[in-house]
Amino acid sequence: MTAPTTETNPRLRPIPRFIFASRWLQLPLYIGLIAAQGVYVFHFWVELVHLLEAVFGNQTALQALVTSIGYTSDVQVTALNETIIMLVVLALIDVVMISNLLIMVIVGGYETFVSRMELEGHRDQPEWLSHVNASVLKVKLGTAIIGISSIHLLKTFINAANYDEKVLIAQTAIHITFLLSAIAIAYTDKLMVRDSSAH
Repeated sequence: MTAPTTETNPRLRPIPRFIFASRWLQLPLYIGLIAAQGVYVFHFWVELVHLLEAVFGNQTALQALVTSIGYTSDVQVTALNETIIMLVVLALIDVVMISNLLIMVIVGGYETFVSRMELEGHRDQPEWLSHVNASVLKVKLGTAIIGISSIHLLKTFINAANYDEKVLIAQTAIHITFLLSAIAIAYTDKLMVRDSSAH
């Protein structure tokens, strides 16, 4: 006598099926984030080309860099100096970290809230995606935001002479707030995991 088989994909009633299908409304949002990432890639290469041109003495590229990083000096800037190079490199790193954040939101968000990508076994599957869920995604996003905030704060401190003291204090306070928020999210997630394992 064979055991009764259960249907693996039970048919949903119309209203639950409609509500569940509404998750696909998020797809245009993720496509929009991909377009935004394209803008960041373009911005990265524009800044990098300006930096390389400025190395070889291109004054137009140098002035474009000085304007983009908000650097001012009492004397006319006619050549790259260590501060300008450092600020430009930090700006490039900032773009890369924001791009990483976008990838986590796009890939992790789609996998968690829209549909499976079926990347299991793919040689390029991100390590973090194998165990991603809403809680893990929140912690990783919080960590990424702290990293981005750290870069912004470092850029501000390097260029501190061009900022008001209130701006420095405000950015430091905001960074500390991000840090405490991430710690709180990670601690809450740890408590939830511990409670679920206890049951």
